[in-house]
Amino acid sequence: MKIDRLIGILSVLLQEEKVTAPELAERFEVSRRTINRDIDDLLYAGIPIRTAQGTGGGISIADGYKIDRTLLTSKDMQMILAGLRSLDSVSGSSYYGQLMEKIQAGSSEFISGRDSILIDLSSWYKNTLAPKISTIQDAIENRHLLEFYYYAPSGEGKRTIEPYYIVFKWTSWYVYGWCLKRKDYRLFKLNRMDKVKETAESFSVRNVPVPDLSSELKFPRNIILKALFEPDMKWRLVEEFGPGCYEKQEDGRLLLIRDYADMDNLTMWMLTFGDKVEVIEPQDLRERLKTMAESMIKMYGGKKNGRN
Repeated sequence: MKIDRLIGILSVLLQEEKVTAPELAERFEVSRRTINRDIDDLLYAGIPIRTAQGTGGGISIADGYKIDRTLLTSKDMQMILAGLRSLDSVSGSSYYGQLMEKIQAGSSEFISGRDSILIDLSSWYKNTLAPKISTIQDAIENRHLLEFYYYAPSGEGKRTIEPYYIVFKWTSWYVYGWCLKRKDYRLFKLNRMDKVKETAESFSVRNVPVPDLSSELKFPRNIILKALFEPDMKWRLVEEFGPGCYEKQEDGRLLLIRDYADMDNLTMWMLTFGDKVEVIEPQDLRERLKTMAESMIKMYGGKKNGRN
């Protein structure tokens, strides 16, 4: 990608007194003509680059600019590399690893100290996520429609979208695009997608807005939960909501009051605590849990379909 190459070229120029176009072309595996165009782009962007022809010539940053190299500091480079490593953790190819090598080339003095930030965006589903992400990236870059089979709470079926963004949010990966079925922008969870395919059909790029990922706007929180948790569940409450999210009661139990958007998700979350929680409100949730508990007693505690 061109922007990645420009960052890499700029990094090299910040580290070395002078470099030639053929050297840059070999390092970034492009033609000398491409490097010349890249240098022009950096000049247009306001980077004070100078070139000299003949013996001893080459490409360098203007002398006055070398005094203050604050465009990319060592900390900046560490952040860039941490970001690239995080993408590499879900990449199905070696692209980001190769890009890191290009940026790091000749910059040992510039990138000082040990890596202090390590980000792993992979999951138990890495083997299935990486091919999906790669296919979606290709479809976005090629402006091709994306087809897939989708499993949603409202039902399942085939979807076709104009893909615009790959999103990591709420510990999960999504694709954001214009859904031809719904005639609107939608966010699709990759783990619910199957048979993901880049089609050969192109689409005209819309003036797509940056997706608003605020869960409060998309899912209004109008369900107020009041629940009492056993003391040994404190670690889970702190992990999910932070210290101070509960009020300790006289009997030692922990009172949690939170607002939620979806009753089904809230019900499933409550079930993960088993008998370690008592729901006080809302009453509808208490009734749901009671009905489910009665059904489980019938399933596991008595005869059913001839089984003990």
